[in-house]
This record gives sequence, structure tokens and C-alpha cells, in this order.
Amino acid sequence: MRVSLTRACRFYTSPITPKPSFFSPRAILNQPFSSSSSSSSSSSHSSTPKPKTPLFLKPPKYSATLSDLKKWHNWAKALASSVRSTFADADNGPDSSILFRELNWLIEDSLEDPSLIPQLGFQNNSQSVRLRIGLDELYGLWKQRIEKRKPFQYLVGCEHWRDLVLSVEEGVFIPRPETELMVDLVSDVLVRDNDGLRDGFWVDLGTGSGAIAIGIARVLGSKGSIIAVDLNPLAAAVAAFNAQRYGLQDIIEIRQGSWFGKLKDVEGKLSGVVSNPPYIPSDDISGLQVEVGKHEPRLALDGGVDGLDYLLHLCNGTASMLKPGGFFAFETNGEKQCKFLKNYLENDSACSFCNVSIVSDFAGIQRFVTGFRQ
Repeated sequence: MRVSLTRACRFYTSPITPKPSFFSPRAILNQPFSSSSSSSSSSSHSSTPKPKTPLFLKPPKYSATLSDLKKWHNWAKALASSVRSTFADADNGPDSSILFRELNWLIEDSLEDPSLIPQLGFQNNSQSVRLRIGLDELYGLWKQRIEKRKPFQYLVGCEHWRDLVLSVEEGVFIPRPETELMVDLVSDVLVRDNDGLRDGFWVDLGTGSGAIAIGIARVLGSKGSIIAVDLNPLAAAVAAFNAQRYGLQDIIEIRQGSWFGKLKDVEGKLSGVVSNPPYIPSDDISGLQVEVGKHEPRLALDGGVDGLDYLLHLCNGTASMLKPGGFFAFETNGEKQCKFLKNYLENDSACSFCNVSIVSDFAGIQRFVTGFRQ
């Protein structure tokens, strides 16, 4: 399901597609973050990192004249214009037209009243406007975007994914548009299957920002529950932040740990296991877009020599975790990995699985491997 909302298509730095992919429009959901914490979340303790507040949720405690904001805007546009196709030619990075769009989104998120943006075209406008970030910081952020190629999502602290606006920050993997289909795969299974899977426990392994877990939790409704696991304590904290923003802290339990290590209490009881694990071959990391290879956590990218280390670990562990009839869905790097895993699951896993399938993403690239426990 693709939802059309108000924000223009957003450039997305993806490590697995040969060309830049683009977001469907998204509208910002200005929901306040609840300060209440989930009593069931095992990541809620004093040493848990505190997630940063996304720019669009920060209070507008700064001010500037429209004239000064226009000077910054002109400077930022000139910097973006100087890029031309340099990044795109080097590693399929963003060109100037994409950076112009990002610049507009940065202004929208920074201004308390984005309806004032058209007035930036007027000269010498001394009207004061309220900002969520100081002008000096705006200059610094845009320099980081162009000179260091820091991902735009890290600048503004959020990513638009399906109909969600998720907090992300440096050290946490940015959810990809192709991964949106994972939620649809689960939804389709629940519609076909029944309440037998809807009522049980689901697990999102390597949850990152919590995107998949939150999407599935909204599909499950009040009947089921989902455990979101991540080794990275910052990712676990950000996932908890996002779950609470959407009022899902009673459905999603965050556990910090490594893969199946924190799931002994639900072994053999799971209705579903889903994961978007690290699957990039180690030697390919250096050739990724700078936004990805140099800024996103390697822990969330590097899948070993052939990219299959964690995918095979998932296949082997899932056999003992799912209850009979339970469903799994794993994202991969593409056709070669999909075919290898399908063969492995059908022939080398002690006949544990059935109805193993390969599913293509929105771009027609073979991306997911799905199936059921015998």
C-alpha cells in the first residue's frame, strides 16, 4: 500500500539499488512524544541512551528576520547548485535538484510557520520569524550535508516511511522505501490466514528505528504483540521513542540484544519472524554512496564476505523459534541472495519450512524471501 501525502518525493540513499530511489510523498505527523515509558521494555534503564528530538518536534525558541533567513537560503542554494552531478557521477549520490528539495524540507522543518516560506522571495523583509534551530546551526547543518555528505535524515532527525515519521539519528540505520513492503507481506498473510497468527508473538530482528515493528504492530491491532530486538543500545532507545510516539508501547516490547539470544522465553511460540538484516558483502561497503558507507552504522550494513552471514543465521534460528504454521520474511540484497536462501531453506534446513517464495520489491528487484514453518 502506497499512501500519497503532502511532502514532495524525498531522495533516499540506498545501499542496495544501482540508482537513487525516491520516496512517495509523506505528511509530517506532529504527534507529541509521550513521556511515559513502557513497563515491558527491557531497554528502559538508567544507562539507555536518550534519543535526540527530531527537528520538527523541537520548540521554536529561536528567531531571525526573513531577510537574514533569505541570506542563508541564497547561500545554501548556491552551495547545492555547485554540486551539479558530481555526487551522482561518483557514486549515484544526490544531484543539485535533489539537494534543492532537501533544502526546502529543511526550511519547512525549521520554521514554526512554514506558510511564511513564500515571503523569502521579498527583499529586505525585517519581519521576525520563529525557528526551531538557530541560523548559525542552519549554516552548519547545510555545510555538513554538502561538504561531508551527511545524510539529510540525520540533519533533521527523522525519516518518512509509509505513513509514519520516524526519529532517526547518527548511529541508527535509516529505514529504506523498499522495506515498506515487509509490512504488506505480513498484512497479506494475516488476511489469508487468520487470527491464529494475528494473536501470537511476532519478532522484528535488527529493528533499527523500529520501522518494521511499528508497521506490523499497526496491522496486528490489539490482538497480537511484537518484540523488537537490536544489539545497538541507541537503536533500541530510538525504536522505543518511535513506538511511544505512536502509542504502541503496550504492543511493542523493545529488547536490546543479539538476534535470538534474548528470545528464549518465546522459543517455538512465535507466529512470525521478520528481519532486514545486514546483507552487504564486506568488500562492497567502500563503494556505497558516501551518505551510506561513511555515515550509517557498519553494524547494520556489513553481512560478511558474501553478505549472507546474518541471513543464514536467521534461517537456522527461525526453524526453532516459529510455531508450526508460523511465517517468516527476510529482506536480501537481491536476486542472487534470494535464490541461494530459497534453495537453502527448501533443501538444507531439515525440511523445516514450506511454501518458500521470492518476492520482488516496488522496483521489480527480487528482494524478499518468505515462507512458513512446517
